[in-house]
Amino acid sequence: MKGRIFVTLFALPFFGVGVWMLWSIGSTFHDAWRMQDWEPVPARLIAAGYETHTGDDSDSYEAYAKYTYQHRGQAYTGERVALSDGADNIGNYQTDLGNRLSGLRSRGEPATVWVNPAAPRESVIDRNIRWGLVGFRSIFLFVFGGIGLGLIIYTWMGPREKDASLMQYQDAPWLLNDAWQTPEIRSGSRAAMWGAWIFAALWNAISAMTPFMAYREVVDNQNYLALIALLFPLVGIGLLTWAVRRTLEWRRFGPAPVTLDPFPGSIGGHVGGTIDLNLPYDSTAKCQLTLTNLYSYVSGSGKNRSRKEEAKWQDECVAHAEPGAKGTRLTFRFEVPDGLDESDATQEGDSYYTWRLNLRAELPGTDVDRDYEIPVYATAQESRYLSDRAVHKSRREQNAISDGRVRDIVRIQQGPMGKSMFYPIGRYLGPNLAGILVGLVFAVAGWFLVVQEGQTIFGGIFGGVGALVALGAFYMMTNSLEVSQDGTSVNVVRRWLGVPVRRKSMRRSSFARFKKKSSMKAQSGGRHVIYYAINMVDQDGNTMVVGEGFKGESEAQAAMRMIAQELGLRVERNSERPPKGTPLFDEDVLTADF
Repeated sequence: MKGRIFVTLFALPFFGVGVWMLWSIGSTFHDAWRMQDWEPVPARLIAAGYETHTGDDSDSYEAYAKYTYQHRGQAYTGERVALSDGADNIGNYQTDLGNRLSGLRSRGEPATVWVNPAAPRESVIDRNIRWGLVGFRSIFLFVFGGIGLGLIIYTWMGPREKDASLMQYQDAPWLLNDAWQTPEIRSGSRAAMWGAWIFAALWNAISAMTPFMAYREVVDNQNYLALIALLFPLVGIGLLTWAVRRTLEWRRFGPAPVTLDPFPGSIGGHVGGTIDLNLPYDSTAKCQLTLTNLYSYVSGSGKNRSRKEEAKWQDECVAHAEPGAKGTRLTFRFEVPDGLDESDATQEGDSYYTWRLNLRAELPGTDVDRDYEIPVYATAQESRYLSDRAVHKSRREQNAISDGRVRDIVRIQQGPMGKSMFYPIGRYLGPNLAGILVGLVFAVAGWFLVVQEGQTIFGGIFGGVGALVALGAFYMMTNSLEVSQDGTSVNVVRRWLGVPVRRKSMRRSSFARFKKKSSMKAQSGGRHVIYYAINMVDQDGNTMVVGEGFKGESEAQAAMRMIAQELGLRVERNSERPPKGTPLFDEDVLTADF
């Protein structure tokens, strides 16, 4: 209850701003409607112009006037200038109106005022609605009012808090989450669809005025840097496209929940289940499932606090498809190793772990794209009801795909001493191109701040960080790795743009096992990709990179099989696991170097 009261008190100011803006906009429309029958009357201006109000960040302006007029032989005095009172800096309305009225007064010309015939003491000079001001206030109405109202509704209408100390939750902590009461888990697609529309609407409402503001800055002040503001409405168009795609995906495939077997998913056992799609069965359609263990945490402080995600473990498999009650039934199963972190049912606090299952398939028309937040706990349970035939067929198909992807990454060459493997320039192409682009944007912005604006320190830091990001991504994309053998040793050579920069060797007789290690992580929205490097480990614990650029657990396992075969190394099953008593996973590194 205390938590609900606290959230309500936090939300009330936001809701209050929304109510105030709703009253302000409503009053504007009401006044404009009732002024349609007012009569035009000439008035003599006694005083006119505009006042400047200086604030902490900017100046605002307010047109003013005092005038006298006669209506049916009776003299009146008025001061109302426009529908909305108060100062603002939305466009040039206030200054233009103040200058126009001041000019009429200096020339001794009358101004036309609108007078209420039923109450002649009421008058106004401009009875037109300022749509720019209405739009600006609407942003506060929908953003602040929507956030405040949404928080209040969710707080009092949402699920009740549960007492985690009760025995039933001690034995089954996943039951603390209302979405995890049964093996049937719904995806976040419907919520993502509505979230996409809300976010797109808010973004476009906020950025709707930027083209007009940019136009004024360029035309009036020759500030061509303001053209950058045009990126905001372009992003808005992209968000609308995203919302439409989410809607089409939901309408085509429906809820499509996953039914877990075992329930919950098991660390040290299986994560498996079935998904029924509203999709006519097609034996050629391939549905890919990706299971990711994520660490969610809050970074920064104060206004800079933001929630981020980091992938800790990942595997993928092709789902076995067969005719089902709703069209197509998908069957899948992952083998999850020990040592990973369990799901957090309540997801409270600054940091917690979660498990995400992604279903994706490229189909004619709208693609399947679903994310499921599923419970995974260290129960060491295995699936009981899944078809072994379907699971084994799915795993064989995934192994064939992973083997093919590994062969696409590595070039096998026959040399005088045996086979060698070459990892060419261009690995991690997508993430590195994005890194180069982001780094260049920051570097150019820093250069502009230094050269054009004279911001040497800030611009230098800004541009320097951007340059380092771009150079780092360029290096990652343009280095190569060659792995060869000479009969007694395995040798590796790292080259950058064809120039050797490092060499390393390991005797074949000292080889103990393989070990995979995260070398790069990429994220796009809620989708994560872990790239693994493969290390040879000798009997003394020394390591040497012999492969890199493999996505997920399946490709990493396929790479180990391929490397062992090509180099003629004898390994035991699961030889990448470290000796008992040592950590299962090493700390992630940021580079692919050895």
